[in-house]
Amino acid sequence: MVALLAACGRPSAPTDPSAGPAPPARFSEPRQRLSGPLRILMWSHFVPQHDEWFDPFAREWGRRVGVSVTVDHIDTTGIPARVSAEISAGQGHDLIQHLAPLPQFEPAALDLTDVTEEAARRHGEQLGICARSSFNPTTNRFFAYCPGWAAVPGDYRKSLWERVGFANGPSTYEELREGGARIKDQDGIHLGIGMSNEADSNLACRALLWSFGGAIQDQSENVVINTDETVASVDFMRRLFQEAMSHEVFGWIPASNNQSLVAGRMSYILNPVSAYRTAQRVNPEIASDAFFIPALVGPAAQLVAGQVYNWIIPAHAGNPDAAKEFLLHYTANFEQATHNSRLYDFPAFGNLSARLGDWLRTDPFGSQPPNKLALLADAARWSTNIGHPGTSSAAIGEVFATFVIPNMYAKAARGELSPKEAVAEAESRITPIFERWRRQGLIGGGRA
Repeated sequence: MVALLAACGRPSAPTDPSAGPAPPARFSEPRQRLSGPLRILMWSHFVPQHDEWFDPFAREWGRRVGVSVTVDHIDTTGIPARVSAEISAGQGHDLIQHLAPLPQFEPAALDLTDVTEEAARRHGEQLGICARSSFNPTTNRFFAYCPGWAAVPGDYRKSLWERVGFANGPSTYEELREGGARIKDQDGIHLGIGMSNEADSNLACRALLWSFGGAIQDQSENVVINTDETVASVDFMRRLFQEAMSHEVFGWIPASNNQSLVAGRMSYILNPVSAYRTAQRVNPEIASDAFFIPALVGPAAQLVAGQVYNWIIPAHAGNPDAAKEFLLHYTANFEQATHNSRLYDFPAFGNLSARLGDWLRTDPFGSQPPNKLALLADAARWSTNIGHPGTSSAAIGEVFATFVIPNMYAKAARGELSPKEAVAEAESRITPIFERWRRQGLIGGGRA
């Protein structure tokens, strides 16, 4: 039986009155009787309204099914270390969410194939980027459950790019370099592609790598980083930094590109809609000048890594049944997550995206023009997982968590190593990681 949570007499979520009401929450009776506590750990969302919605949403579900739900939020950068500490201690949260894959914790996490298959049965096929970010073809397990993702478009200042001949922003990496250099010379405003130990830098640097024809691994999970294409991408980043960026990109934290755009100090960043949403609230002049473009076109491809929501249930979880039932309830209500994240969270299952296209064509949160976000309807075409062209394996997860790729670009950009030397050093760090996980039987490959 399905009912509306609103019928319980409680509001389903806080909402912006100017945006209209959020979709009503839906409730299905769990497949089994539940009880006890459920402890959830998740990253603090970059759109704060999401967490204002999520916490009472989770507690209300718990009230209805007889489970005491508590939700803890920490900075996204702290999630992997916290997961590792709780696994080492053998105790902690029952359910953990991160905005990037967590395959390196597969040996200490439950197989969530049952949740993924049940969600697909109820809501349609899972999007490829989400499946490749949560499934291990070597072990045939879903090491995580991925019900949603976030597109990562380019955010650019239209007035700045118009003055240098690119009224619709850059469409290629070469246009980014050319236009960005002119803006820096004429206006003293830099562009921002991070090369530091944080997630946005990881995504931006992978986009550049793939677009030039490079990759960390092939489809069979063999290391293939050291190629002429990768060297060319590193050399391009070196020139882009020298001509259009500043040293601050080497010390960025996850909020830095958001803050820099909102403050008017960046002509271009690579970021989901959170920076724009913040600008709408605190700097409307910048928000009106901020527009979006798809992934930039390189010599070989047009790709960027999307953010993906990995939920894991550690093996030590005290209430795994409640954790799984909550994930199915959360998924059924993903339209609420999309609305309350101001269109940051996109659903992974096809039947849950009915309203998304309408919202992107006519933004309920006040964009001018109203269709400013419409291009994101096509974002799955130019988005992929961090392990492209393979899956997000445990080895890829460790490479991501140790920031090998942004450091490769940073060392060449700062002049510490030549592009060839930076790529060779990255290979020397990546190869042992792959070999270690291969010995554990968690990845494939291993060609001579």
